[in-house]
Amino acid sequence: MIYLSGKAVRHPKIGAMLSFNASKQRQQHQKVWAVDNGCFSQPAKYSDSGFLQWLDSLERKNCLFAVAPDVVGDAAATFPRAMPMLPQIRELGYKVAYAAQDGATIDNLPWPKFDCLFIGGTNKFKLSQAAGDLIAHALLLRKWVHMGRVNSYKRIRLASVLGVQSVDGTYLAFGPDKLLPNIELWLNTLESQPTLNLTNRR
Repeated sequence: MIYLSGKAVRHPKIGAMLSFNASKQRQQHQKVWAVDNGCFSQPAKYSDSGFLQWLDSLERKNCLFAVAPDVVGDAAATFPRAMPMLPQIRELGYKVAYAAQDGATIDNLPWPKFDCLFIGGTNKFKLSQAAGDLIAHALLLRKWVHMGRVNSYKRIRLASVLGVQSVDGTYLAFGPDKLLPNIELWLNTLESQPTLNLTNRR
């Protein structure tokens, strides 16, 4: 399991989640990282052209994926927003992530168009059978699977059980020095007590 933090820390097991228009963030070249579009945290500041220009300015090395624009909690609205951006993000040399939101199903996601399934949406959706079905299908297609807003051991363990390969959260923003040992414990526990993966992989 890879944990990506919006708060930069120097730790071999923790990578960075950069977000468009988060001015205080700096790219961390020495570790794994990914890119969020900022539609949730800074919706008024987002534009497709600005996001693409920013992506083009970054070093691609060690980047897991870049997330196409989405509408939080709304699969129907996410589809037309993301579709034009998927090939443009790929053309810049990134693996592109599609954010599955409430209402997403195996039949209504554009699977050939993206490289990573990003489980977004509300907590209710993340904990639903629908999300579990999407994760299982993505793994069968050998796509990377990421879950957003994971800020507890209970949630990271659930993600691990489902076969999710990376997660991100804002947990460290509330006190990195104090809270970093907790994330270390989460990750070490997952490594020492591997869970039975509930999804079927080929």
